[in-house]
This record gives sequence, structure tokens and C-alpha cells, in this order.
Amino acid sequence: MTATFRTVDGRGEATLDRQGSEFIGVVVPVDTVEEAEAVIAEERETYPEATHHVPAYRVPAGEAAADRPGEVMLREWCSDDGEPSGSSGKPALNVLVQQDLQNLVAVVTRYYGGTNLGVGGLARAYSGAVKQAVDDAGIVEQEPHERFAATVDYDDSGTVRSILESTDTEFEASYDERASFAVRVPVTEAADLRERLLNATSGRVDLD
Repeated sequence: MTATFRTVDGRGEATLDRQGSEFIGVVVPVDTVEEAEAVIAEERETYPEATHHVPAYRVPAGEAAADRPGEVMLREWCSDDGEPSGSSGKPALNVLVQQDLQNLVAVVTRYYGGTNLGVGGLARAYSGAVKQAVDDAGIVEQEPHERFAATVDYDDSGTVRSILESTDTEFEASYDERASFAVRVPVTEAADLRERLLNATSGRVDLD
């Protein structure tokens, strides 16, 4: 049986005010380090005038990690982003660890309000913003997913798309010289889906 894992059920947000400083927390489900870093960059672009952007994430490590996140080591990472050491990144990450959450990234943006909160005050603010963002998103049990690409000539593209649409599959289609579908499917269903695609196209689909 494939292990499930706990993560957030979509994007969650929360805003706290602590002695004039505003803390904006967000959590977003992600499958890879690259996706986590993209979310962090997006938050920095959204609030370019903010004083700090404190990130923390727990995502599968390595290229195969997104396929079986319940069976691989997690990469845990955080940064204080200029706040006093240990006052922000670690408290934010601890919320994810304590709630046994993975495949997600948290970012807390701070606008400084003129009053120093001290290490303890900062830790409470940053962890509180993450906790409330997690509460806003909600927690779900999710099973590991596998990713692969299905590439076919245009004559078979309609067949492949119909099969993907009839299953519990997420996919993105792109059309260049050939039609390519970036597929994300539960691990427990991946082998059957591959077989269906091969049978329906008489083996003409390339699966990577």
C-alpha cells in the first residue's frame, strides 16, 4: 500500500499585526524545490517594498522525489532573511514539522512598524502567521503522484487527451511538431494509465 502524507489543501493566507509591524503569511502546496523557490520569488515580487520575506519549506529531495514523496527524504530549508538569527525562519519551519506537513512552502512577509519585537516576539509572530495560513488552507491526506510525459503525433492526440480526461489525472498539453502531455497521476494508477495509452495508440505514444 502506498503511504499517504499530510499537506495543505491549496493556498492559504493570513495577516497579523504586532505593534505596528504587519506579517503576511502564505502557504502553498508544491512538489519540488524548484516550485517552492518559484513561490518565494513570486512573494518577493508581490511585496517588493517589504522589509523581510521569510521562507520555509519541506519538499522531497532529489529528481525522483515528486514521484514518491512518502518514500524519500525530505529537504527542509528556511531563512531568517535578515531578521535576528533563529527568530523567524526556524519558527516558521517548526510549524510545518510539528504538524507533520510536507510538499509545501511557507513565506511570511513583514512590513516593519518601527518597534523592535525581540527574538521571542518575532518567533511568535512568524510562527503565528504560518499557523493561521495553514488553518486557512486546511490540511489533507494526499497520496504520492508520479509525473511523466506522453508525446504523440497529432492523429493520436485526441485519443490520448480523451483518456487523460476520463481519469483522475492532471495534465497540461502543448502542441509543437508533436502533441505532448505533461501528466501528473496518483502512483497507484500510473501503470494502468500507461498501459491504456499504449493500447489505445497501438504503441505509438512515447512515454518519458
